[in-house]
Amino acid sequence: MTLTSHTTDGAATTWRPRIVALDVDGTIVDYANEMTDAVRQAVRATSEAGMHCVISTGRSVSGVMDAVQKLGFTEGLAVASNGSVVFSYDPITILHTVTFDAGPAVRALMAEVPEAAVAVENVGVGFRMNKPFPDGELGGEIAHEPIEDLIAEPVTRVIVRSPDASAEEFAELAHSLGLEGTNYYVGYTAWLDLAPEGVSKAAGLERVCAELGVDRADVLAIGDGSNDVEMLEWAGRGVAMGHAPLHVQAVADDVTETVENDGVVRELEKYL
Repeated sequence: MTLTSHTTDGAATTWRPRIVALDVDGTIVDYANEMTDAVRQAVRATSEAGMHCVISTGRSVSGVMDAVQKLGFTEGLAVASNGSVVFSYDPITILHTVTFDAGPAVRALMAEVPEAAVAVENVGVGFRMNKPFPDGELGGEIAHEPIEDLIAEPVTRVIVRSPDASAEEFAELAHSLGLEGTNYYVGYTAWLDLAPEGVSKAAGLERVCAELGVDRADVLAIGDGSNDVEMLEWAGRGVAMGHAPLHVQAVADDVTETVENDGVVRELEKYL
């Protein structure tokens, strides 16, 4: 199939996605976790028109469900934790997880940033952490444990947070350490997300495609962050938000408006 939608001035009417993969923060909600009525209505209209709307995010399961509730959806598939977790709702049913031994990477990071906060995902429940994260950053049930207990068993995801470092410093540190056996993403703050090597939102969406019997050529993906790069490259049509970093925009087929200007709405309207 030739995707005539890959243009710089918008999608051609000859193509319509069967799956719409949506990042959450900076895409369907702003950084205060607010969703506009226009976005809610556009996503719901897309679903009602027969396209599968799939949340695809770095958030954990509880964070996904917060977005699902904002949209008013009662059933669907979702990709959480940057692809390490795929699940259906509601009720929440975990369909696929990928785990890894985070010990070597975490110990290497803590040797350089001993004051950092570390959290590991407790799938479908919340997080276990060595010290508190800023209010509102992590959802679900929270438990506190020593670092060695956190990394004693394989996990789906680790978050390392250093309030005294910049995102750029964290990126340089992660690169310099190598962090073999992991895939990592640096957030807009000094936030480092560690996932199993080879795992990404694209890998999670492959599972969703298999579940629904849809080819990736029929997937529209919209996102704004470094953890969206693989997804935007992989999808039949990848669209970056207008405020996304230039390296994210560079891999996309098109760039829409910013989250403040409801960029998701501008893209979805093409198919409604």
